[in-house]
Amino acid sequence: MGDSGYVRWQRRYDEAMASGRVRDADYTTLSGVDVDPVYGPADESAYPGFERIGWPGEFPYTRGLHATGYRGRSWTIRQFAGFGNARQTNERYRMILGRGGGGLSVAFDMPTLMGRDSDDPRSLGEVGHCGVAVDSVADMEALFDAIPLQDVTCSMTISGPAVPIFCMYVVAAERQGADIGHLDGTLQTDIFKEYIAQKEWLFTPEPHLRLIGDLMQWCAAEAPRYKPLSVSGYHIREAGSTAAQELAYTLADGFAYVELGKARGLDVNEFAPGLSFFFDAHIDFFEEIAKFRAARRIWARWLRDVYGATTPRAQWLRFHTQTAGVSLTAQQPYNNVVRTAVEALSAVLGGTNSLHTNALDETLALPSERAAEIAMRTQQVLMDETGVANVADPLGGAWYVEALTDRIEAEAEAIFARILALGGSASASDETGQAAGHRVGPMTTGILRGIEDGWFMSEIAEAAFQYQKALEKGDKVIVGVNRHHESVTGALEIMRVSHEVETDQVAELASRRAGRDRAEVDRRLAAMVEAARGEANMVPPMLEAVRAEATLGEICDALRAEWGEYREPARF
Repeated sequence: MGDSGYVRWQRRYDEAMASGRVRDADYTTLSGVDVDPVYGPADESAYPGFERIGWPGEFPYTRGLHATGYRGRSWTIRQFAGFGNARQTNERYRMILGRGGGGLSVAFDMPTLMGRDSDDPRSLGEVGHCGVAVDSVADMEALFDAIPLQDVTCSMTISGPAVPIFCMYVVAAERQGADIGHLDGTLQTDIFKEYIAQKEWLFTPEPHLRLIGDLMQWCAAEAPRYKPLSVSGYHIREAGSTAAQELAYTLADGFAYVELGKARGLDVNEFAPGLSFFFDAHIDFFEEIAKFRAARRIWARWLRDVYGATTPRAQWLRFHTQTAGVSLTAQQPYNNVVRTAVEALSAVLGGTNSLHTNALDETLALPSERAAEIAMRTQQVLMDETGVANVADPLGGAWYVEALTDRIEAEAEAIFARILALGGSASASDETGQAAGHRVGPMTTGILRGIEDGWFMSEIAEAAFQYQKALEKGDKVIVGVNRHHESVTGALEIMRVSHEVETDQVAELASRRAGRDRAEVDRRLAAMVEAARGEANMVPPMLEAVRAEATLGEICDALRAEWGEYREPARF
């Protein structure tokens, strides 16, 4: 008879302790009572099915990826920020890092998200308003001025033009003298969630998948620590989905990217650790905790049993969490501090690897510096004052939490079956098909059909409609909106982005264009398009275009001319 799960956990915990991979902190209650690193049943056999709950650091990782929990490493405080021009955002980043932030997360403005330059007529009035404007590698250099990219992990929330933005990030790092092989961070890149929820795409799905596959291959060879793909459920939830839909659509997208990597000939044990996830932490406290726990369990099982991953790291689901922007209200905005704290606590108790906490004024404008500081301090209070980081998965074994975890997992599995059926497959191990010159798997086929048919959009719309009806009937309550309206709160002083930002950005862009070798830019863009017509990896020629000072809009327009633009079919 083998060792019990607890004995195996203790062995892994002791190994971590001996290697020094445990934080030096006070692991007692406020009253000075020592607490154990983990709690569980003395007799595992008394709990039928306990192996599905298990112990931290053990398959199926329901209770966390590491035996030490947050004692080994606390979650990363990664505040999402970006506004105005690169220099203004750089100041905010230095403030975040100087006040205890552990990593950076870049918010881009709408023109950048759509692959447009700031002087594009369609960018008028949008430059720098919902994030930072990035037109060329010069902006990327200013964005990270005096911030050593080799030493700071950085997440970039962009999908449609993710690959050219990544190339600008790499060239900016080169110009700092960084070793590209040591770059560590995450690029969102997830194009499926754009078609499902966010609607910020450039081309049809197939060219986007080609670029994603190229990026995965390039990073595996040149920047192995960098995570080229963050599969995002956040935007799906913000669009109105249920918790189970967010979980299922996100993991299904993740499975499709696994199929893409395998179709490119990559070893799942090598590239799967480079996939990460991005979830929403909404206001239903226990449902969110259950969602995060179920996510780890489902991913581990599918990666092992369906996609053949044999190493623990390839089976791990690592995820970043952001508190729910859609839960914030313009009415009584200081209530948003409470909402954010509750949502952040659910993410921590669910075992998130990194966390962004929203600011109280984000429903009205970009966060003020004061509001951004409160948001960051919220995480620091949780980390340093509450004791929630002392014990791994402290709610593991609670009847309600385990029942919710099982329920959300079952709902997700039912949704996976529907997606596979959309593609004409009965299971994820069925034969693959063809797309963009590469073989694709059954989950990919189902997702593409679901996008084409509008199935995802209609399912999310129905969930959002049902929630809105419940709000209007008063069955669901939002404090300050449909109950407890009286307030003494005055108007907030909110942050405004001056129109001068756009004027200055456009003028600076014109100056950069005038000072570069236009013929060299044209040669590099032509070489990139030539690569697009064949099967060569697109990243190297795109890097050369960036080094020649080609702008984001020029790169994306060249590819739009070659591949065409995607227009969503009208549905009523």
